[in-house]
Amino acid sequence: MLYSKIEGTGKPLLILHGYLGMSDNWKTLSGQYAEQGFEVHALDLRNHGRSLHSDIFTYEVMVEDLIQYCESHKLEAIDIIGHSMGGKVAMFFATSHPEKVEKLIVADIAPRYYHPHHQDIMAALNAVDFSQKPSRAAVETLMSEHIQDFGTRQFLMKSLYWKEPGQLDFRFNLKVFNEQIDNIGKALPENAIFEKPTLFLKGEKSNYISEKDEADIKHHFPDSKIEIIANAGHWLHAENPTAFFDKTIAFLK
Repeated sequence: MLYSKIEGTGKPLLILHGYLGMSDNWKTLSGQYAEQGFEVHALDLRNHGRSLHSDIFTYEVMVEDLIQYCESHKLEAIDIIGHSMGGKVAMFFATSHPEKVEKLIVADIAPRYYHPHHQDIMAALNAVDFSQKPSRAAVETLMSEHIQDFGTRQFLMKSLYWKEPGQLDFRFNLKVFNEQIDNIGKALPENAIFEKPTLFLKGEKSNYISEKDEADIKHHFPDSKIEIIANAGHWLHAENPTAFFDKTIAFLK
């Protein structure tokens, strides 16, 4: 079963984080949605956060995880917000089980295939040898040799935890990510269609959604629109949370 943080009462709203993220990244926004009358389920997807670690890491199996989660919590007629990889999971889920979803929000990802492009991040993560029992400061120093951006390093550092006294580790399953990183870029099947209201949000400074993606988005999501989050890149919900919340709550309401 997937780990989740649940708060609020009302319409069920699932929040799916991106690659290398977890539910904690959505703490502030989750509370805001709960205040607006939603029962918010911020999930840790498999191989992330506090959820199960598994050698199987595909969109198909992540959709099955969501099915089981919804059944166990008796959730129907849900809304979903998914960012990046979580947006892909949300797209696969909504197109394969449209009867379970009412509204879909996809943050800064298109339905197309993406080539692996996290080489710097993977190099930084793989540079850390936890058998040497490094401190948090030492882990950040090692990662800084590969990742100059402070915000990206801090995002990754949030997944550090004390596995036991004196022993840090990452909460995500780095071994499986190294072996199966190509799975994350997978495209939606040509015949995958979701005809209910869908909002795509693009970071103004991000190149994850381009103009040539718009026809593809309309093919898979005919009742969709694309809106821009100003002054934000790929982590648009963290870089401009006010605009992100305003646009999403207007759509959900």
